[in-house]
Amino acid sequence: MKRPLIAVLNGPNLNMLGLRQPEIYGRATLDDVEQVCIQAAERLDIAIDFRQTNIEGELVSWIQECRGRARGIIINPAAYGHTSVALLDALLSVGLPTVEVHISNIHRRESFRHHTYTSQAAIGVICGLGVRGYGLAVQALYDMIEDEDER
Repeated sequence: MKRPLIAVLNGPNLNMLGLRQPEIYGRATLDDVEQVCIQAAERLDIAIDFRQTNIEGELVSWIQECRGRARGIIINPAAYGHTSVALLDALLSVGLPTVEVHISNIHRRESFRHHTYTSQAAIGVICGLGVRGYGLAVQALYDMIEDEDER
């Protein structure tokens, strides 16, 4: 039986983790984040497709590719979450359970970061827990997939 696939999609500047503002984002790198996701996926016997881009349109295309291929999406839209109706529309169009993740607590930061368009398409938002938030998101989506499969 094919293992369920969860797409983990990361937006702009996350390739700079570990270098960019470590006092806010910590010292973990994007490779470390990927390892958190892989370890959680292995424990749950699911597959992960982990990607990062600095290009909004590419992120929209990746979301659209998930339709019919993935069982759920974990997205850290980064700054695009605060500005992109296109990402919101893409997430709504694929009809997949989505968890939004932010490494920092966006509600303790500048007021423009308190709102994300993408959260309107998410079943849940995890923020402020550092890279551990990704592992929690993998577990949450797995649990929802299991619940859905039991129905």
